[in-house]
Amino acid sequence: MTDQAPPPTGAPAPPPVFDPPAPPQPQAPAALLSFKCVACGSQMSYAPGTTQMQCPSCGSMQQITTDKSIHEHSYDEWAKLPPKPVATIGKEVLQCQGCGASTETNDISGACQFCGGTLVAVAQPEGLIVPEAVVPFGLDKRAANTSFSKWVKSRWFAPNALKKVGSTEALTGTYVPHWTYDAQTQTDYVGERGEHYYTTETYTSNGQTHTRQVQHTAWYPASGHVGRAFDDVCIPASHQLPAEKLDKMGPWVMASAQPFDPQYLAGYTALRYDLDPDSGLIEAKQEMANVIRQDCCSDIGGDEQRVMSMQTAYAALMFKLMLMPLWIASYIYAGKTYQVLINANTGEVVGDRPWSKLKIALAVIAAIIVIAVGVAIYLNAHGSGGNSG
Repeated sequence: MTDQAPPPTGAPAPPPVFDPPAPPQPQAPAALLSFKCVACGSQMSYAPGTTQMQCPSCGSMQQITTDKSIHEHSYDEWAKLPPKPVATIGKEVLQCQGCGASTETNDISGACQFCGGTLVAVAQPEGLIVPEAVVPFGLDKRAANTSFSKWVKSRWFAPNALKKVGSTEALTGTYVPHWTYDAQTQTDYVGERGEHYYTTETYTSNGQTHTRQVQHTAWYPASGHVGRAFDDVCIPASHQLPAEKLDKMGPWVMASAQPFDPQYLAGYTALRYDLDPDSGLIEAKQEMANVIRQDCCSDIGGDEQRVMSMQTAYAALMFKLMLMPLWIASYIYAGKTYQVLINANTGEVVGDRPWSKLKIALAVIAAIIVIAVGVAIYLNAHGSGGNSG
């Protein structure tokens, strides 16, 4: 507040004068890693299927070396820390070392929108969990396009013109964050065991008497205890891509996981997680419950099983953040853009596709004709049999 002279005796006090608020200070750009080639000075990027960086200009290779190892975190210890909602953590400003342009983003790596230069932050904002591991890209862009072309040609009921789409209009290499959870579980269950038995039934058909065996199920109470150890139950930690597509991308090649090193991100986008470990654990427990239910059914035995209730205790809960590699592709057909995801290790493709209404209609008509012919043959055979009698 600015100093003021005291008012004359009896005079009303003037309103207080406040200093104007200081203008907001721009956020300082995050520190970036440098990936310049020692031979020519160009920016290097990670070479898929290797543990090396490659220069796109001169072809020089540089080995990625690290003395780190992959560690998992105790969920119980993490849960004791003050909560840090992901939504309250602001964006980062990444400044390109090539052209100097600044980019504000929620991602932890990407490309400069002006010159295409590599942007990878040295450290993440306070409160964010740093990745422990990364499954590096195993397929390069050419191999991803090959997987896409095979996928296009294998689509049933797709328009013929779609088969001519030889490559994607856009193909982006992206690391998608996932939580992995380990747990030791002990479960008490209550259910029922079904055992089949058969009775003989008499029935009449076309004036003739026949017998047949009819299956029945007798149900008996069952209860017991099962134990199961879970390792690396994998849950997507980003909502930026459709969950139903990400669920079909696995299983991921966990054996190729490497301790996290930002050099693996060079040349690729890496999304920041927006699903916290608490929410991820809820989804992981749902997946664990499906497996535990199957264990209960196996323990019950019999021909059929019913599980009425399960009480599961979780111990040794551990978690970590991993980055999984995807090629995200888009292609244009009949003026509409379709998106597909390609697992950058296995080549598995999941995505949207157009349908040919003509082919579907012809298939339905063909099915109706086959059914009609079959019915006609059946009626003719039975009619002839009845006349001959």
